[in-house]
Amino acid sequence: MAPQVLRTVAEVKAWEAALRKEGRRLALVPTMGFLHEGHLSLMREGRRRADVVATSIFVNPTQFGPKEDLGRYPRDWEGDLARCAGAGVDAVFAPEPSVMYPQGYQTYVEVTEVSQGLCGERRPGHFRGVATIVTQLLCLFRPEVALFGEKDYQQLQVIRALSRDLHLGVDVVGMPTVREPDGLAMSSRNAYLSPDERKRALALSRGLGKAQALFRAGTGEAGVLLDAVRQELRAADLREDYVELVDAERLTPLATVRSGQPARLLVAAFCGATRLIDNQPLGG
Repeated sequence: MAPQVLRTVAEVKAWEAALRKEGRRLALVPTMGFLHEGHLSLMREGRRRADVVATSIFVNPTQFGPKEDLGRYPRDWEGDLARCAGAGVDAVFAPEPSVMYPQGYQTYVEVTEVSQGLCGERRPGHFRGVATIVTQLLCLFRPEVALFGEKDYQQLQVIRALSRDLHLGVDVVGMPTVREPDGLAMSSRNAYLSPDERKRALALSRGLGKAQALFRAGTGEAGVLLDAVRQELRAADLREDYVELVDAERLTPLATVRSGQPARLLVAAFCGATRLIDNQPLGG
């Protein structure tokens, strides 16, 4: 069955109020569309955790910088709607930008610590836009659970912080990165890659895999682990944006990591003109 399409705030409020009257548990999966298996895994997990699943398809302009790819961000409305139906989504919220940011809009949400460094440093204002739209969606839908992919790991930590600090009462669930059979992390931006770039992009996951193997063999020094990733990026002629080893919760840099210590190894690099990100858990 095709999901119900909601376009306005009033439609969302009426739909959500009807759920509350029935006492049904809601899972929300915010997206920017051009859906792939990573998104669908969140929707299916939402179905497992709740009675009703809603998703949003909204290319949020406030999280794009002036030189970023807002205008060419890939879109596939009919395909997305069919994929949502196949994943058991009950409702899709697909507003115009003017619905979320009407004339006179002036309220923004900023998470001040875990948004620093990494993508927050390279994309100024990005997480302000993310935090603002996600807060709007959580306040509109009031879900019991909201699901996000761990591929965008810093984003996940930003959303966890805003939900906690603003007492939004939602269980923010991070789901493992879904990968192509050859290891490339699924991303809507993979559509930008030429066949040659697609092959070269495997350097991200390959480098993370080598670093993880070193860690499992007893190497905990950040310099050695980071260099393993950088060697793969250089060999594939990718331009490093960052490679960092950080505390898994605070996202502060680590000089070493030991077994049982929650840590993440994160990488961002340009493959041609396309910026790709990936990450791997280490330690606990």
